[in-house]
Amino acid sequence: MVLGVVLFGLSSAVASPASSSTSVPAQSTNDSDGQIRILTVSGLLDPVMADFIKTELKRAEDDAVNGNVIALVLAIDSKGSVLDDDEFIELAELIATSPLQIVGWVGPSGSVALGGSAELVGLTDLVGISAGSRVGDIGESRLPEGAFEPVFGDATDRLMNVSIEAEEAIELGISVGPIERASVLRDFVNEIEGYRSPAFSDDASQLTQAQFLNLPITSQLFHTVASPEVSYLFFVGGLSLLVFELFTAGVGVAGVIGAFMLVLGSFGLDVLPTRWWAIGLLILSMLAIAVDIQTNVPRLYSAVGMVLFILGTWFLFRDGVSMSWITGLFGIVGAVLYVYTGMPSMVRTRFSTPTIGRKWMIGQTGTAKTSVDPVGTVMIDDTPWRATTNRATPISDGDTVRVVGIDRLRLLVEPESGGARDYRER
Repeated sequence: MVLGVVLFGLSSAVASPASSSTSVPAQSTNDSDGQIRILTVSGLLDPVMADFIKTELKRAEDDAVNGNVIALVLAIDSKGSVLDDDEFIELAELIATSPLQIVGWVGPSGSVALGGSAELVGLTDLVGISAGSRVGDIGESRLPEGAFEPVFGDATDRLMNVSIEAEEAIELGISVGPIERASVLRDFVNEIEGYRSPAFSDDASQLTQAQFLNLPITSQLFHTVASPEVSYLFFVGGLSLLVFELFTAGVGVAGVIGAFMLVLGSFGLDVLPTRWWAIGLLILSMLAIAVDIQTNVPRLYSAVGMVLFILGTWFLFRDGVSMSWITGLFGIVGAVLYVYTGMPSMVRTRFSTPTIGRKWMIGQTGTAKTSVDPVGTVMIDDTPWRATTNRATPISDGDTVRVVGIDRLRLLVEPESGGARDYRER
């Protein structure tokens, strides 16, 4: 589980947000007259993405004063918003009141704009929805009544609880039509007021330039971590690595990686709408599992830990935010393997290593936690250990025991007094 979580998480963290593979004529990464700027808005609309939009909108408005920018295009593929009400309203006001031309394009094909993301699309000056994409499922509006008009006009009620495809959006007057005109970005941008394409000008100096903008790499990391799947896997993976570190004789590499993953996972869960008690269940599950790992016998605490882990996974997210069932199943199956196969094997390997002995325990006294007849559990220095004794001298629960030897993962114990003697010693 641990290796799978690390690989999955790291590969997801370094991946750039999805962006359109469609090109726009005369692309440029430099400011120039008549430029349009295209922002890739993918994934859930979180504080990282909102700050990116606000920053680039302010920069584009400043450059528009000198005629360098004619429009800002939001290329959207987002299942909703996890912004709090104040942050969402602030972003909505900036888009709705901007003197710059703001354009919303839901694409490429297969993209969506749902929930709060759909509301933002409705606030833009021009909307295009590509073939195969959908918009809607607004739910309860996040915008205060009176301060904003219905974002999709008379069609707003239609989109409250359903999402619609491009064809219906064109019929309702939401999207630019015909559908071919909005399906490809290089065609759709021709609808932007002031845009000059090669089809209407033979002078390259008169063409409108386009600049694609994506989140910086550091922001990409935090934006990716704030997705349900990655935040969950990072969080439980970090917990697993920290528990793993407690029972290894390494140099702390697992602990450092685990702490890093736990911090990133905690950030993601803090951004997303989660149930605090479900997070608590995940933490308690690892503590319960650690109890049985100490004795190297997955029993009651392991079973309790797995139940808590499943409940924490199932109820972790709320307010319509959820993760793929495949991710949840991956986490649960990984936890089962971790508890019943991975950690017991690791503990056996650790204590079978000659350089990590327990001979110091020979001669120590303790208390029988259960009856030892001939196998049971004893407490030595407040730590439970599996133990065995001579069949001729069974030990009752609560009796004082003395460690007389080590047999692999088990302690050899006898009553503090009256222990059986080997006939060969007579």
